[in-house]
Amino acid sequence: MTKFVFVTGGVVSSLGKGIASASLAAILESRGLKVTLIKLDPYINVDPGTMSPFQHGEVFVTDDGAETDLDLGHYERFIETRMKKSNNFTTGKIYQSVLEKERRGDYLGKTVQVIPHVTNEIQEYIQRGAGIGTPDAVDVAICEIGGTVGDIESLPFLEAVRQLSLKLGPNNAAFVHLTYLPWIATAGELKTKPTQHTVQELRKIGIQPDALLCRAERKVPAEEREKISLFTNVPEWGVISMWDVDTIYKVPRMLHEQGLDGLICDKLRLNTPPTSLKRWDALVHETEHPQGQVRVAMVGKYVDLSDSYKSVNEALRHAGMQSHVRVKIDHIDSETITPEGVASLGQYDAILVPGGFGQRGVEGKICTAQYAREHQVPYLGICLGMQVATIEYARHVAGLTGANSTEFDPATPHPVIALINEWKDADGSIQTRDANSDLGGTMRLGAQSSDVAKGTLAHSIYGDVVTERHRHRYEANVNYLDQLRQAGLVISALTQREHLTEIVELPQNVHPWYVGVQFHPEFKSTPWAGHPLFNAFIKAAIAHQQAQKAASATPAAAEATHAEASV
Repeated sequence: MTKFVFVTGGVVSSLGKGIASASLAAILESRGLKVTLIKLDPYINVDPGTMSPFQHGEVFVTDDGAETDLDLGHYERFIETRMKKSNNFTTGKIYQSVLEKERRGDYLGKTVQVIPHVTNEIQEYIQRGAGIGTPDAVDVAICEIGGTVGDIESLPFLEAVRQLSLKLGPNNAAFVHLTYLPWIATAGELKTKPTQHTVQELRKIGIQPDALLCRAERKVPAEEREKISLFTNVPEWGVISMWDVDTIYKVPRMLHEQGLDGLICDKLRLNTPPTSLKRWDALVHETEHPQGQVRVAMVGKYVDLSDSYKSVNEALRHAGMQSHVRVKIDHIDSETITPEGVASLGQYDAILVPGGFGQRGVEGKICTAQYAREHQVPYLGICLGMQVATIEYARHVAGLTGANSTEFDPATPHPVIALINEWKDADGSIQTRDANSDLGGTMRLGAQSSDVAKGTLAHSIYGDVVTERHRHRYEANVNYLDQLRQAGLVISALTQREHLTEIVELPQNVHPWYVGVQFHPEFKSTPWAGHPLFNAFIKAAIAHQQAQKAASATPAAAEATHAEASV
């Protein structure tokens, strides 16, 4: 029987419920349990697909084409189980489903109410995410409930999991509450009162937490833990300190050493082998003992919010670990890049242009791609980053003056990037769209395969076939591919049915490492092996750095030789 752990948050948002949930899952997985994670988001949007990155942060995409919360990225980076559409749902999705049932007459004319109809729907979605009744059923499903306790938005979710825990029985469900202890400098102490209040709110609606994860900038002293225990009715061993750390990969050991996994296993009556965190220790050791450093310029639109590029940041760090270097990422607003100031990118070992939508900052990205191409700097373009590289090449090498994407200039004389109206989805179904289609859910989404041309840089990275996840609406225009090829651009991967461009590159006798990909490789990177594309990119950055050092050292050596000869 599947057991459940419900993770809630209190006091303030952005405490790290996703990391805490993923870390607990990782520890339980290391005990030999099959674990999955489910994220419940309280907003009314059906999914985050149409939300601004400034509002939501990154939109993570699963193999089966779901646009989901960025926490699912943490889940996939921490545990072996791959996430699906069923691992993330919103209040909007629940109400959409309930209203569809009501319109069909599934409720047989009853008055549709929050209790029981909405809460029952939430429970059904949770059970579906856990794979109950299917071969994919797990031992433990960890359900992270978005928002903070006390918010009106998350009340239906909290009520639903309270009801579900009652139905499951006392040894089949556990509650973990993440809370915040602020440090008041003038008082010189951590304050426990906000934690007391948020647990009070939980208990008012009938939920008694089994464990408290107390977030603070420093370890919570024993005296405060005892005080929290008395006021919250949580045993002292269940009051667990979560202090700030310099890498998220330290969190599993932090929680294990304070007995969280043991507490959960006792509560759920799970008899397992002991925890083994050797690979996590090795990971932390690698992050703390790099043998060098490379600097990567990430030129994007949403640099004011680091969560917008969470998976890309992590993928670069993973690749750095594989090459034993620390990757220092400088996020640069593409609106600040101009032809006059683009030379400032020369200080970096590599340049990356990530995905994005809309016209703002696009010319800065095109300028960036041109600089990387002309100055032999390793370049990786992802999604829009590939499209701007194509536009730049069309304009400045292929002679297609005014080339652009129809997303940015519908009247462009050379639409080298345009809206595709038909494609074959991962499940074999044919999807269509046009300029009037809804924005949400009408992109090319999820894992799709394409053939890779032999003898290319892409082939040395991926082999014959590449399967990666997509999230985009515009594509390289097939009508311009021959002209671009004649001008020297290598189209190294095409989809098998539509012959849509998946990877472009420059020949290695022209540029050491210049690649653009239409898909999002960052979604499949893990700290254990990195990702082959990012691994190759960081190796190219190291090679460029070494070449630059050698070039700068040569004149100095020549000068020294000349001085010796003069003497």
